[in-house]
Amino acid sequence: MSTATVVPSRSPHPAGRGGFPRLLHAEWTKFRTVRGWVAGMAVAGLVTVSFGLLAASATKSSCDAPAGQSCGAGPIGPAGAPVTDKFYFVHQQLTGDGTLTARVTSLSGIITYPKSNPDAIVPGVVPWTKVGIIVKDGTGQGSPYAAVMATGSHGVRMQDDYTHDTAGSPGAVTATSPRWLRLTRTGDTLTGYESTDGGHWTTVGTAHLAGLPAAVQAGLFVTSPGDVQVQEGLGGGAAVHHTQTTAVFDQVGLRGRAAGTWTGDAVGGADGTDWERYHRPVGVTRSGDTFTVTGSGDIAPVDDPGRDVERALIGGFAGLIAMIVVATLFVTAEYRRGLIRTTLAACPRRGQVLAAKAVVVGSVTFVTALLATAVTVPLSERVLRANGARLVPIGTLTTLRVEAGTAALLAVAAVLALAVGAVTRRSAAAVTAVVVTLVLPYFLAVTSAVPTGASQWLLRLTPAAAFAVQQSVPAYPQMSGAYTPSNGYFPLAPWAGFAVLCGYTALALGIAAHRLRRRDA
Repeated sequence: MSTATVVPSRSPHPAGRGGFPRLLHAEWTKFRTVRGWVAGMAVAGLVTVSFGLLAASATKSSCDAPAGQSCGAGPIGPAGAPVTDKFYFVHQQLTGDGTLTARVTSLSGIITYPKSNPDAIVPGVVPWTKVGIIVKDGTGQGSPYAAVMATGSHGVRMQDDYTHDTAGSPGAVTATSPRWLRLTRTGDTLTGYESTDGGHWTTVGTAHLAGLPAAVQAGLFVTSPGDVQVQEGLGGGAAVHHTQTTAVFDQVGLRGRAAGTWTGDAVGGADGTDWERYHRPVGVTRSGDTFTVTGSGDIAPVDDPGRDVERALIGGFAGLIAMIVVATLFVTAEYRRGLIRTTLAACPRRGQVLAAKAVVVGSVTFVTALLATAVTVPLSERVLRANGARLVPIGTLTTLRVEAGTAALLAVAAVLALAVGAVTRRSAAAVTAVVVTLVLPYFLAVTSAVPTGASQWLLRLTPAAAFAVQQSVPAYPQMSGAYTPSNGYFPLAPWAGFAVLCGYTALALGIAAHRLRRRDA
């Protein structure tokens, strides 16, 4: 990138008290009068927008859905987000208040591997198998519910409306260690209890289902989510193996205005796989007050809900490189031309010179990136919808966090490049160092070029951790999922990851300030 001659600030007044604003103005004047730097920032913003729109235009989805149905559309939960709602349900209608009680005495399951061997069946229960009692607004997918359950490896839980989870006591269900479960409805409030002996009860949690109708379905349920195995290697991915679980219930009691007999339903077509039709169907058998229920599926958020908003910001990587180059030249060009001596002569407090440069380059980068992201995200979403892609519904605050967070990421990265340039005083060395520490770890992690464990450590310990600010879809702990960097999930929370980059930048600025004071220009 070519640059014009740098015109340094020529203020005759040292930057003492009240002098920093004057120094800041001088550095801003210096930046805006070099056409190459201004053009570089403009190019960075344009490529962020254009690459994002290009990626959206290249994403197309089509299917032969029946009339009136959208492609890839699944059930939508009470919060408006896509959910998984497939399980086997043994139920009766309950009108008004009431109490449902059952004891879980046995929990067993199988895992199948149809891709490698259609007959490969391994006994086992996946960790987030859920069996227990549930009160649900009908048998339609996505309807509100509250449930108390025993799980494969996570003890007793109370869950409601797909995203809310409360832990009870740990421990697995065995023949010698059964679990009594109880769910009481009082208006819109449902309270879950557990017991180890059926006499002493402990509250697990409470759920409030606003607008719950008087008539609901109450009963026993069994889920068995897929066994997720992350595949290592370039490109990554995950294999999901079909599972099935059988639970034995007894001492089942429903008090209140119950109607009808116990009825079994595979909600959401949980009995619809070829393996179940031809090998081991789901269902229920009853002997006296003992129910043996076999089911598959899950009641949970969707772990791969569709296109997320940060994918519209893929052009930010090209913009990031351009901004790193401009930020580096903002300091190294003065060293190369010898003009840094004039700048330091005008302001003997060298630390303030570095601070002023950091404020200018960080502010310019932030404003440029924020404008680019604010344009890219809505336009890309419009293009994706027109192409039939399924978008993740996220809130306005999350969208703003992704846009502003991306702009802040690029701004701090630019300041990091400035600081490294002040240390090395060489443009190529500084740009290479920042790209290697910030961009390279991200690509190694998200492309699965390194094992999942290593990629997660890269995104904890390197400046690339800051890309966590772009994650818009949460990782839910109460479900099985391939929560890996290659699938867009980061090991740190958004602002925690951003703080890692800020820490590296502060360290680099400190080293640069120390070297600037100790070494002549």
